[in-house]
Amino acid sequence: MKSNCDYCCNFEQDYETGEKRCVIDLDEDEMFDFMMHTTTECPYFQMGDEYKIVHKQI
Repeated sequence: MKSNCDYCCNFEQDYETGEKRCVIDLDEDEMFDFMMHTTTECPYFQMGDEYKIVHKQI
């Protein structure tokens, strides 16, 4: 089962290295909470919707 990050529009793939990463810059406290798994959900999660992005380009 995929995690929420796989569906988030802030989770992007670097095509040069092939690595996926979150593009949100976390401050020191937020990074600590993330690394310690003290947060249950990411406050920056936004469902990625490719059709919505394409619709804005039309």
